[in-house]
Parts: sequence; structure tokens; C-alpha cells
Amino acid sequence: MYSLIMKNFLIAIITIVLTATCTNKSGSEDRVPQWAKEVVWYQIFPERFNNGDPNNDPQVEDVIKGWPFIEPDEWQVHPWTSDWFKRQPWEEKFGNYNFYQIQGMRRYGGDLQGVIDKLDYLEELGVNALYFNPLFEAPSLHKYDATLYRHIDNNFGPDPEGDVILWESENPVDPETWRWTSADSLFLNLIKKCHDRGIKVIIDGVFNHVGIHFWTFKDIVENQQKSQFKDWIEVTSWDNPSTTANEFDYKGWIGIKDLPELKEDSTGLIEPIKNHVFNIVKRWMDPDNDGDPSDGIDGWRLDVAEMVNIGFWKEFRTYVKSINPEAYITGEIWWEDWQNNKMFNAAPWLQGDAFDAVMNYRFARAVRHYILRTEKKITAGEFVDSLNQIYKDYNKENVYVLMNLMDSHDVDRLASQVVNPDLWYDHNANPAQNENYIVEAPDYTGRMKQRLVAGLQMTLPGAPMIYYGDEAGMWGGDDPDCRKPMVWAEFNYEDETAHPLGNYRSPDKVSFDENLFAWYKKMIDIRKSNRVLGTGDIEFYSLSDNVLLFKRFNNENEIIVIVNSSGQNENIRLNQIRAIEISEGFDLVSGSKIKTDLIRIDPYQIIILKNQKAK
Repeated sequence: MYSLIMKNFLIAIITIVLTATCTNKSGSEDRVPQWAKEVVWYQIFPERFNNGDPNNDPQVEDVIKGWPFIEPDEWQVHPWTSDWFKRQPWEEKFGNYNFYQIQGMRRYGGDLQGVIDKLDYLEELGVNALYFNPLFEAPSLHKYDATLYRHIDNNFGPDPEGDVILWESENPVDPETWRWTSADSLFLNLIKKCHDRGIKVIIDGVFNHVGIHFWTFKDIVENQQKSQFKDWIEVTSWDNPSTTANEFDYKGWIGIKDLPELKEDSTGLIEPIKNHVFNIVKRWMDPDNDGDPSDGIDGWRLDVAEMVNIGFWKEFRTYVKSINPEAYITGEIWWEDWQNNKMFNAAPWLQGDAFDAVMNYRFARAVRHYILRTEKKITAGEFVDSLNQIYKDYNKENVYVLMNLMDSHDVDRLASQVVNPDLWYDHNANPAQNENYIVEAPDYTGRMKQRLVAGLQMTLPGAPMIYYGDEAGMWGGDDPDCRKPMVWAEFNYEDETAHPLGNYRSPDKVSFDENLFAWYKKMIDIRKSNRVLGTGDIEFYSLSDNVLLFKRFNNENEIIVIVNSSGQNENIRLNQIRAIEISEGFDLVSGSKIKTDLIRIDPYQIIILKNQKAK
């Protein structure tokens, strides 16, 4: 019987070389903003990141304007450090409702001052680009139901009541009347503080639908066919004033009437809406309108982008780039057929001069299948095939700026994917959808897998994105459980002992994971300190079903990454791979020199070798 060493020796000799095939079909090095190749993104869900100013916390009158449209007695802002699934006294009064039916009434008080207060933390972590979920005025906790686009939500700023008085004095149709609220000014100050630290900022643009309190929709409801904005939504029937019934009806996003869809024609959003959106774009990209966009946001993340005609996005791109040629535009192009687990090939939006990037959920699914799965786990070679298909589908320049995420506000957190590895991605991923979904935190082996995933994010082509709190050890199922308040080191949190369905669960201690934070910090530092990981070419080598090796290289530098996706030790010989010319490398992870004639790689380990021959 061959020893494990001999087995890997033979496998190394017959290694199949898998080389990324992405090509720059545009022929232009300026197809995307070059800075976007070298950033590490950090996604912030504002209401749950940090409460820096309790004086601006939402009031019950703010809450009842959004789903589930219930006015609770004795409502209060939720304790930041409480057990997530445990009901507070005012929630206990809704005994006929389960956790998921009432959680929309919760508010934790996260705001912009809270982000400013944590910029030192973000800088220490090493991230240099922030993506904010919606910031515009809206009643919900998530803000995807805009009341208006021209102002930041008043509960994110220092003077909620004053902000309302100010915006009610404006003409929403006329940008000349728009002023800056206290929340707006604080956001502009946040942008400046970020830019001073070399941190880019993009925000969510939700231009497919609005909320029922949006100013044009309210006018339509009140004035019906006489409204000057009657064409802003797809009305299916008007109210007949001669009857007692209300026949007014309209198209909502995926049928949800809380979210009226903005109207389109054959080229996208109709002209009045397009003009308003462009005014909004200009306001946030060049706030003082002086032609210098340095005081504005650095780009946009565009919500449910496939639901808006691509013709509009092409015009949108042209307009955005006319304000700031270095602006970054990324779209949420995700499920082509969710029911059958089919994701979009986003090539039409990337090659069609609409977006620079998309949120790369195809990457997330491939990594999950290679690292996390226990059933139907894919091999290293199949993982490479999945990546190469992405690289083949997209332009090379676009590949380098894709948002390589593992989780977000719309899926279960990475740590919970580790614990529930064999589900389809973004399917049945919380107890409301799946009573067998495990709500507990990962064990030691699970955290090793999470660390390996983070290492892959930082070393493969594309811009890695961290969802707030992953680096702190947070876990949670799909929305809303992925939107827990951030775990901070200075707070003492209740243990998680409750279960949303009343089932038994093992208690979990909730605290900031210093070791995991240090790991993310190290991986980010390795990426940022080695430009080749952001801009270099890639070649893949499959050494076994579990062990993957890939090389990132350019004319000056070379990094060799070795990954073990299994729970077993593996031994490999790099000097048997003809394309690898290295006898000794420096492992950037362990900080030690490694002889490459025989390397032992531990379970779920990543080795990042810098070729000592490289400059």
C-alpha cells in the first residue's frame, strides 16, 4: 500500500494545470476604477452597527409606519446586548405572533455617529472601503422602503425633529429648494473622515421600488388620476369615489404592496423618475456642485438591479462617470431562478457597459461547496471549474473588482453557513423557513473553516467583502437573524439561550472573538501588503480532491497559496510541479520559512508562500 507521502508525490507528478481564462474583452485598462481592485469591502447595516447617539433613537411613531404596521404598547428601543431571540416585555404581549412576525418592530438605534465612533476600529481591521445598506429616509429598520431619496434618515442624525421641519419646507421636485439636514451634514462629515483615512464609501441605490410613504406615492393615493405623479407607478385600478370600497391597486415589488414599483417604459425608468434619480445621484456624488466629487460618495450598489431595464443602467453609468470617472458601480444581480437554485450569469450587465461589478454570490456558493459542505462536497478541481466559469463569463477587469462576499444582509451569516453546510445557498436558512435550522454558534472546527474561507477571500481574484461582525464572531440565520446588533468588545452580552420556535438549544456565550478578529486583520494585511493578490494573474493546480494550489503572479512578484479543505493532514511536494520554481518560501501566515520538497498542510489550513526568488 502506498504511503500518504508517496500518494501525493504521484499526484503531484500528474498534476492537472487549470489556468484562469478570463480575458479583457473590452481592451481597455480603464474599464473599471483601478482602486477597486485593491480594496477590502466592509458592509454596514446602519441600524445594527453602533448606537453612537441615543438622543436620536427612533420613537414608536417612527416604527408603526413600517411593517408589520402594529402600534405596540410600552414599546422601547431594544437593549443592544440582549439575547437575540428573547422577547422583551412589550413583545410578550404579542403572544399570538411568533418571533418572525413581530421582529420588524424592533429598533436598536444604530446611527451615523456610531459609525464615526468606530472608524478607528475599521482602520485597525484594515478595511478600506465601506458599503452602506440604505441610508435614505424610510420607516423600516432596513430602509429599502424609501420615503425620499434626497435626505439621510433623520434617526441616523443628531436632530430628527428639525430634519423633518426642514424637508417639509422643500419642493421635492425642485433640487434648487433642497437643503442639508443635520443627518445629511453628518453623513458628509463621515465621508470626509473616511476619505481622510483612505477609505472609500458607496451607498445603496434602491431605484426599482419605494415605500408607501414616498412623496409621489402619497400624492397618487390622495389625488388618484388627478395626481401630477400618477405615471410614477404601475396603477392597475383607480378608486371609484362613487363606491364605499377602495378599488385603488398597483404593482408592488414581487407582489409586496408595501413596496410600490417605479414605472418603466421600454428603455427603463420613465423620464420624470430618471431625471429625479439623476438629481439624487448628483446630490450625493458632488454635494457642493463644484465639479469636484471628492466630497461625495465613491459609487453605488444598486438593489435588485435585474428588475430595472438595462437601458436605464447604461444611462445611469454614463451619468455617474460624467460626475466622477473613478466612481464604482456594482449591481445586485443574483437569482435568475431562485426556486431551481439558478444564479444569473451577469455578463450582460458587465460587458454591456452598465456595471463595473456585481455582488459575487456565485463565488460564495462555490466556496461553500468546496470548504463547508459535508454532503456532495465538491473537489478542488470542481471548485476551480466553478471559478474558471466565472472568469470565462466576465471581462478580466471586471473579475478583479467583483465583490467576493460570503454573506450579507440577505443570507445567513458565514458562521451559520458553517453550522448548516448542506443547504442550498440562500434557501431554508432560518427557523422560520426550516424548523431544523441550527441557531447555535460554530465549534472549534467550524471556526477553522471560517478562517480558511476568509483566507480564500483575501487571495483569489476579486475584491473581498466582509459583512459587519463576521470578524467579531457573529452568527445568525437568514434575514432577520443575520441583522443582529454588532458585537463589540466593550459590551457584556447576554448568553443566547432562547429559540424562536421554543425548541431546545445549547446556550452560546456572546462576546467579541479577539482571535478571529486577529485572523481577519492578518489576512487583510497580507492582501494589502502584496499588490499581486489584487492585480496579479492566476494559475490553478489541483493536487488532490481536497488540496488546491494556486499561484498569483506578475512580472515582479509571485505568491503561492495552498489550501486544505479537509479534516485530514495532507502532504505535498511543490518541487514536483514543473510550473513552480521554488525551493524555499516564506509563509506569510505563520511567519516562517518552509522547505518545499515536502510540506505538511493541516486540516482546514491555508499556507500563503512568498517566493523567496521574487523581488
